[in-house]
Amino acid sequence: MRNFWKAQVISMLDELKTLCGINGISGDEVTVADYICSQLDGIAEYKKDNLGSIIAFKKGRRTSGKRVMVSAHMDEVGMIVTYINADGTLKISPVGGIDPRAVFGRRVEIGKNRICGVIGGKAVHNLTAEERKKSAPFEAMTVDVGTDSREETSKLVSPGDSVCFSSQFTEFGDGLLASKAIDDRAGCAVMLKLIRDELEYDTYFTFVVQEEIGLRGSACAAYAVNPDAALVLEATTAADVPSASEEKRVCALKKGPVVSFMDRHTIYDKELYDLAFKTAEELDIPCQTKSMVAGGNDAGAIHVSHGGVRTAAISLPCRYLHTPYCVIAYEDLENSYLLAKKFIDRIHER
Repeated sequence: MRNFWKAQVISMLDELKTLCGINGISGDEVTVADYICSQLDGIAEYKKDNLGSIIAFKKGRRTSGKRVMVSAHMDEVGMIVTYINADGTLKISPVGGIDPRAVFGRRVEIGKNRICGVIGGKAVHNLTAEERKKSAPFEAMTVDVGTDSREETSKLVSPGDSVCFSSQFTEFGDGLLASKAIDDRAGCAVMLKLIRDELEYDTYFTFVVQEEIGLRGSACAAYAVNPDAALVLEATTAADVPSASEEKRVCALKKGPVVSFMDRHTIYDKELYDLAFKTAEELDIPCQTKSMVAGGNDAGAIHVSHGGVRTAAISLPCRYLHTPYCVIAYEDLENSYLLAKKFIDRIHER
């Protein structure tokens, strides 16, 4: 049975909280996909491809004659169990780009049963002078699951099990939200709200897998849909902290959704780039671009699919990306939704 959750009309904030609370690292997104499918039942046609991505079709009031695809990825960064030590602790490797500084001392959940663990390593008083100068690498860390033997741990955990950050979805400050997996459950939350809405035009939506390890799900989904144009909904690094110089802040919270002209994988369609800013101006909402060529997202695979796809990206500015507590402003999430909804119409009408 798939329907663990009953489809219902919920706020985008509650949707994001639910999505972030589900564990789903790259290659193990099935529980996230099950929830999304439960919300699509009865409101959109959908199917899963062989990698596990969801390809949904939402009928609009009319057809434009263009095939437009909107995409967000379901997977989050995390770790994977590689070995069980004799003392019952676990060795792990990262899945996706994770700074080791964000990992040491963190609580994690392991496998389908969400076994509790704590990531640790050599005690500080046992470190050499050289070791104290740098953060511990993954190979020097272990996960303590509260057992004292390989045999005991093996009853709970197996090599290949997913290891996810354990964090509490938190509202704090002036309209800020913090959680794991905001990258890119925020994009999934926006897409679910778009699908629940009445759309002007027929549109495809793809909830894809394995973005964090090489844009794999989006490559297959784009090939299957074969769109004329695509919009990627993502989260992107906001380094708007005192230690970053102005041009290296990339983008900032509360300055609106981010529309990129270029990143490490994609040079975005210039006409769509301009159109996104014109659309934001029409809506009287803030919009920004990146101050650095940095990062990348599923657009890198989508725009080179088949004979090429005209592609744009709307990203949510996010501090502390790929950590247990990514931070966003709710107003940016709302404005990303508003911009995406109107921008999809504009793409169809080009």
